[in-house]
Amino acid sequence: MRTDIFARLDREPEPPKIEIPRMSRTRATLFGGTLAIYLAIVVAVLASSWLVVLDWKIMLFRPYQQWQQLHAFLDYFVVLGQRGPTAVMIAAWLGWRSWRQHTLRPLLVLGASLLLLNVTVGAVKLGLGRLGPHYATQIGSAELFAGGDIFPSGHTANAVVTWGILAYLATTPRARRYLSIGSSVVALGVGATTVYLGTHWLSDVLLGWVAGLLILLALPWFEPTIARTEAAVFTVRERWRERRRTVSEPAPAGGPWPVIVPQLPAQEDEDAGRSTVGTAHSGRNSAGRNTSAQLTQPRPHATARSERTPITPAGSRRPPRSRPLTGG
Repeated sequence: MRTDIFARLDREPEPPKIEIPRMSRTRATLFGGTLAIYLAIVVAVLASSWLVVLDWKIMLFRPYQQWQQLHAFLDYFVVLGQRGPTAVMIAAWLGWRSWRQHTLRPLLVLGASLLLLNVTVGAVKLGLGRLGPHYATQIGSAELFAGGDIFPSGHTANAVVTWGILAYLATTPRARRYLSIGSSVVALGVGATTVYLGTHWLSDVLLGWVAGLLILLALPWFEPTIARTEAAVFTVRERWRERRRTVSEPAPAGGPWPVIVPQLPAQEDEDAGRSTVGTAHSGRNSAGRNTSAQLTQPRPHATARSERTPITPAGSRRPPRSRPLTGG
């Protein structure tokens, strides 16, 4: 018996009993509290309150100049919050899980969360139009409605959602606990790195954390739609497979299509026999003709046949030999 890793991969496992999160009372309470924090941050920035003052203090402190030795490492670490690379990495892992577990739910949950992220965060970014620290024009101003797209932080919200999906889709409590801790560390680190690099205000990062958490808390409301989509995809796949099997199977020998054998009428058979005999007789009595070629030459059915019986010439067609004339 093979016991190596390839033998384990060859087996087709049964789909695990995955517990789908429900919108419980606790989760609904957390969603309401997080939404209240979200609105409070937006109001604080709109009112240019103490939060905006703190944004300017951190910006003028310039952390990237205070700890320059961290700059090279954090330039690469912040990529963990960039949507393109993280989406590709997470999609590859969840795609392998979908294939092994015979379910499309992991990929569909990722797609739904990224769609919600683009719609909600993108709408607020474009609606408030805040400029980033490097493009600020007036000290102490919130820099709102100036054509920017910095509030909330897309890097931070994306880090919360993409890495948090791994914890959301975990199949055991232990895995969910460890993945929750790991995704929290990555999300907090990415948000703090954007403040260090000066690409975001502190309030941008705070709102990005809250926006990503709202999407994770709201995902159970979309689970019925995800389940219906998965069932529809599997139904289309089974129809396609059935159609391919039907097309690839060869037709049986005694199938429904009759075998048509063309036959000549009786009169045409008699005419063909007489024509053949007459041609053979003519070939024996004719000079300079290849009788074997005439007998073996095929006669297609499509050509018109003569209704008259061929007439075989009597005697020889060779001209008489001239005799010398004798004089007298």
